Amino acid sequence: MSSSSGSPESWISSFCSLLGHEYFAEISEDFIEDDFNLTGLNSQVAMYKEALEMILDVEPEEDEDDDEDEEEEEGDESIEGEERITRNRAAADRRHQRIASDLTITESSAEMLYGLIHQRFICSRAGIQQMSEKYELAHFGVCPRTFCDQVRTLPVGTSDVPGVDTVKLFCPSCLDIYVPPNSRFQTVDGAFFGRTFGPLFLLTFPEYDLSRKGQDVIGTGRSGTAAADSGEREKINGMNAHNLAPGLGKGKVYEPKIYGFKVSERARSGPRMGWLRKRPADIQELDEAAHFHPDNENSDEGSTINGISSRHRHAKAPRQNGGSPMSVVTNGEI
Repeated sequence: MSSSSGSPESWISSFCSLLGHEYFAEISEDFIEDDFNLTGLNSQVAMYKEALEMILDVEPEEDEDDDEDEEEEEGDESIEGEERITRNRAAADRRHQRIASDLTITESSAEMLYGLIHQRFICSRAGIQQMSEKYELAHFGVCPRTFCDQVRTLPVGTSDVPGVDTVKLFCPSCLDIYVPPNSRFQTVDGAFFGRTFGPLFLLTFPEYDLSRKGQDVIGTGRSGTAAADSGEREKINGMNAHNLAPGLGKGKVYEPKIYGFKVSERARSGPRMGWLRKRPADIQELDEAAHFHPDNENSDEGSTINGISSRHRHAKAPRQNGGSPMSVVTNGEI
């Protein structure tokens, strides 16, 4: 394969252009050549050195076995006729099979190594910036949930260990993950994206309006997004309030009805675990810091009563609202 300029295409560009690899970012060679970024990967990938050379398009060193075969052929010069031709053909076939087998194993190891490096790269400054450009253009698709209104999704993994599960799409609107709609993505290992990228992306770019669709962003451009968010916005715990699960809450959850009457949750066909989709009417209820400080601004963190510090007393406080799993105690713990 070759690029439009006529120079051969790199292995990284070729890998990312394959069908089903649209989620991947192109890792810079500077990032790969930094040994610190590859710490611990040599024990996880077979044929690590050969795989790294393939990724960086480094010519592999000549194999000693090839030299031995050539010496054997030179030693067989005394043999003439059909026997010599037969031996040469057999040696050539063995060499060809070994090279083909080594290339297959090296290619598989290179894909595994690139994926593990990719998990780290997209959490770096350069990598997350590259992924943000793909996110703005909706390269990762949209949420299939109807009430999310085609909010753009992010590729994530349910584990950082390869071979556990395939890549999933995380929706920041309903805070749930989904299987990619196209089957070509269902063979991509989720560990190549990991569990850190999704939450880190949202914390790195709090100015994004998650309710905007991909085509809206393309029409206005990133400058339009920055201009829209340049004014005063309501923030809770460092994030814009309108970005806190906008796809949940009243009017954003399907309610099954029969002839206009709601189906009871106790019914066999009734809704289950509906509280997972709830969102407080007053979003300020989620501001844990605002609830904590007014009640504790005059308390001394080092003060003790009966040998128990104030910090531990709050940590052991009983849950409110009847012990609901979603209730928030005064120290900010769920």
